[in-house]
Amino acid sequence: MAYQVGLSPSARRDLQGIVRYISLDNPDRARSFGAFLVSKTKPLGDFPEIGRVVPELDDPAIREIIVRSYRVVYRVNHAARRIEVVRFWHAARGIPEL
Repeated sequence: MAYQVGLSPSARRDLQGIVRYISLDNPDRARSFGAFLVSKTKPLGDFPEIGRVVPELDDPAIREIIVRSYRVVYRVNHAARRIEVVRFWHAARGIPEL
């Protein structure tokens, strides 16, 4: 049975900020890139541990996948069979703030 994948309020804000920033140059590309980032979180439902443990945090429940220049940070809750995407963090910004 697959895990449920959801976005936290901070991940939603990140996504809105990314789309807003890209839309300054290319609104169509901004929407498609936002959808692309979200689409990359869908496989987490079937493979919750596909991402690596976030090295700076060293917590096996907090993992990340790299999508282009973004760190998609998520929290795994095995008991609830839930994945919560907590940040879409541009790698140039350094360590993700949770």
